[in-house]
Parts: sequence; C-alpha cells; structure tokens
Amino acid sequence: MGLFGSKKTEAATGGGKVTLPDGREITVGRQVDAIGDSCPRPQLMTRKAMKEAGAGEVVEVLVDNPTSVEALPPMCAELDCEHLATVNTGRAWHVYLRKR
Repeated sequence: MGLFGSKKTEAATGGGKVTLPDGREITVGRQVDAIGDSCPRPQLMTRKAMKEAGAGEVVEVLVDNPTSVEALPPMCAELDCEHLATVNTGRAWHVYLRKR
C-alpha cells in the first residue's frame, strides 16, 4: 500500500447526461471517483483528468471530503477549465468542470 492507499481506476469514462441546477443539460465525458480519498489526492486526480480531457469535455469529480470540494473551483484557472456546478447528493458532491 502506498502513501495514499491502493490505486483506483482514475478518470473512468462518463458518458451520462446530467441536468445542472440551473437547467443546463451537459454530457459527462469523464468521471473521477475520489470518494474516500483525502487531500491532495482528489486534486491530483482532477489535475490528471483535466490534462487528458479534450477542449469542451466535461469532467465530473465525485468527492466526499469537504476540503476537496472547496479546493476544486479555485483550481479552474490553473487547469484551464470552467466550474459549471457543484451538486450535493447526500452521499457525495459532484463537481462539474468543463475544459476550455
């Protein structure tokens, strides 16, 4: 076991359609499952997924760590992406980011 535990499958393909709280419908291209991970792993997984994403692609990041939720939107300028929404489903937050 490494410093951050066992390795998960990162940036699995998404493909589902999601309606955001503002009514916009988006198609998720990739999904990063960071549930159960603590900082900085969700940020590192998101950075890797955004680097691999194509222009206009939406990445959905699943996190259950409040600190990670707060850390993701400020990273958008650095990752050349746009924060579309953060939705709390009770079990986790779904953070939607679109690559510019």
